[in-house]
Amino acid sequence: MLCKTTILLAGAFALGALAAPIPDCPDSQTGNNYTAPGSNDKVTTGSVTADQLIQIAPETASCSGAPFPEECADATVAATALNKSFDTYAIKTAGEKAALIAYTLFESGNYKYSKNHFPGRPGQGTRMMAFPSFIAKYADAVVGADAVATANATGGDAGLNAVLALVNSDDETSFGSAAWFYSTQCTADVKAGVAAETVDGWHNFLTACVGTELDATRDTPWGAAKAVILA
Repeated sequence: MLCKTTILLAGAFALGALAAPIPDCPDSQTGNNYTAPGSNDKVTTGSVTADQLIQIAPETASCSGAPFPEECADATVAATALNKSFDTYAIKTAGEKAALIAYTLFESGNYKYSKNHFPGRPGQGTRMMAFPSFIAKYADAVVGADAVATANATGGDAGLNAVLALVNSDDETSFGSAAWFYSTQCTADVKAGVAAETVDGWHNFLTACVGTELDATRDTPWGAAKAVILA
């Protein structure tokens, strides 16, 4: 699409500067991505599509043969839920979207699982396979403390599983956990590294925020997600 040059007075007034000709679409724009003025981070202007998820992880094309069919989400379902979570938690940069897609793909076995089955830890799940302590925080944020208290009233494993069920009740909340976790639990430094799309930034997210050990197999979906989302 061609860009035409216009005079944007509103931006000039907001900055207290003279209006200057700037292009309607940035010179660095490629596809649905562009580099925001004054930043090196690419902002993605479009939604993640099912086709993109399939390019990143072909296994997401179908739920055929899924070990637990009721837990599986195909690319179409996943794309809708992920886009909703990105909107809700203001995940705007291409690097952040790629990282959260890679993270959830790895943790959920390409969106085949929403609960921990191996070894079967009670209360662990959603598409990021969050531990029960974070599930409780997330559930409190999205369904409220009263609902969490009621679900947990039985105590023990049953209580943990009941709280997990609150945030696994629909795709929007199950997929939304990763964006919530990233936006509320990660530091500004971690987020800056993720947005910068660097290996160090990705690894720092995994170790400093998620709290997991580095594993080369985690880098594969991250590399694929970057290549597709940043195309």
